[in-house]
Amino acid sequence: MTNTPAADQTAVYGAGKLTPQAPRKPVSLPRLREMRERGEKITMLTAYDATFASVADAAGVECILVGDSLGMVCQGLPSTTGVSLETMRYHVESVSRGLHRTQGTAWLIGDLPFGSYHESKEQALRSASVLMQAGAHMVKLEGGGWTAETVRFLVERGIPVCAHLGLTPQTVHALGGYRVQGKTDESANTMKRHAHELQDAGAAMVVLEMVPHLLATALTEELKICHTIGIGAGKGCAGQVLVLHDMLGINLGKMPKFVRNFMQGTGDVKAAFEAYVSAVKTGAFPDDALHAW
Repeated sequence: MTNTPAADQTAVYGAGKLTPQAPRKPVSLPRLREMRERGEKITMLTAYDATFASVADAAGVECILVGDSLGMVCQGLPSTTGVSLETMRYHVESVSRGLHRTQGTAWLIGDLPFGSYHESKEQALRSASVLMQAGAHMVKLEGGGWTAETVRFLVERGIPVCAHLGLTPQTVHALGGYRVQGKTDESANTMKRHAHELQDAGAAMVVLEMVPHLLATALTEELKICHTIGIGAGKGCAGQVLVLHDMLGINLGKMPKFVRNFMQGTGDVKAAFEAYVSAVKTGAFPDDALHAW
């Protein structure tokens, strides 16, 4: 992997504002791989409707995740476990329409909600098909170990998969709350094993949520094909993701300490998205000092 120095990326993206050098090409798995090979960070944001998705795409965000976090930020639920597959289909379809209307180029990922892939590989395929038919380019599922065979089953049938390790919100009750994962040697080694199993099964991405930054950096170096996307996992990942509402400073609950409010000092939503893209690309975000857990 060749790393582009932060100074070089600042010249491309500016100190605080995105300045594209050429018309963007549609984001694809080969393009994401090329970005990683040249050391360019991947940017991802959640979005749940057509308008925000199109604005994020225009601001240069490469990947848009229709996360089941919508259950908390849009529906007011206490956790993500109450989100249905039909709700996810509706929002994936809405985001996809927004991207098509503006000839968007972003890579669209849809969350498989709780209970939609746990019963069997065949159930996972049916659920993934619903989101792919709604416009998703990739589906995301949580957890390691037993999920590897499900990932393999989906990938063999032409469905790109993003995995999710660390804090997995759908199983937050089993984890004892919203806590950092991978702090002990045993749990870190288990996470590494699961990550390699998921990569071997064909996962093209893995979100690492609330993971010690040294562990996330090590996983990024070890995984040669599966791109790590961090959230509360430090800047050593191949890319970063934030919940849309969090980075705009309009979270209904307590703001996670690793989040930055990009609306401050920017003045509008598109400028906030551009500031986020620039900060990730240049290495100004995230701050590893906030991930020393």
